[in-house]
Amino acid sequence: MSSATTLAPAHGIRETIAGYYTLTKPGIVLELLVTTVPAMVLAAGGVPSLWLVFVTLFGGSLAAGGAGAVNSYVDRERDGVMQRTQDRPLPRGDVAPRQALVFGLVLGVIAFAWLVATVNLLTAGLAVGAMAFYVVVYTIWLKPATPQNIVIGGAAGAVPPLCGWAAVTGDIGTPALVMALIIFLWTPPHFWALALRYSDDYARARVPMLPVVKGERETKRQILLYSLVLVASTFLLTLYTGAIYALAALALGGGFLWLTWRLYRSEGRAGAMRLFGYSITYLTLLFTAVAVDVLVQS
Repeated sequence: MSSATTLAPAHGIRETIAGYYTLTKPGIVLELLVTTVPAMVLAAGGVPSLWLVFVTLFGGSLAAGGAGAVNSYVDRERDGVMQRTQDRPLPRGDVAPRQALVFGLVLGVIAFAWLVATVNLLTAGLAVGAMAFYVVVYTIWLKPATPQNIVIGGAAGAVPPLCGWAAVTGDIGTPALVMALIIFLWTPPHFWALALRYSDDYARARVPMLPVVKGERETKRQILLYSLVLVASTFLLTLYTGAIYALAALALGGGFLWLTWRLYRSEGRAGAMRLFGYSITYLTLLFTAVAVDVLVQS
């Protein structure tokens, strides 16, 4: 075998930097930040300190990015098998596995130190605790073991509103818990829609996602059931907000249920990615409505 086939491809500094950046899964980081700020606005009853918003988001980004990098290290072999993830930095060889692991862990340590120094210990503990839960409980334990992996593992993604609330108040209030509940219930239909589209990939990687284990029909039924409970839960937040949020929850929830019903009634995987894309818009606009509602009333 020639050396050309055994050596990893050489990469320039630009490719290496891009690889480390991609390891942090910036799309997921942005989504987490979108759910943090409205909780801060609600906790403050108006515009919180802009410095507090900055340091909280910066620390949260470091923790979420670290979780993404360590997740990429753990999932590197599965990512190399799945067509959807073969172009990620580790399967491509842009970053060495050991370097990715160290990078992720260092980000987690910096995130904890930063949040303790600039915000408070509770916020730091929540952020890094969510990182550990995502990596250990979801990625290492649940993901290869059970089709309920995303249901339980999704709890990690529900932590940002708790961080935002804790940053402002120093504790965890009931409205923050309701916001966390909304994200927790949103995660299964959001992710199962993606899993429907890429069920062949997950089967190839031997990951027991719901469509692989239970089939398309049962997955669609579970998506519909979770969506009904999700939309109902969003109205719990009207106890702490006003008409703007209530109207947004009604309109956005109606759209969500319409798409899940269409998916349930369809043959095959048609509509799965449409629901997946809308679910991201749904959560973003729903939480934005929380902030807008509070700011208009303040």
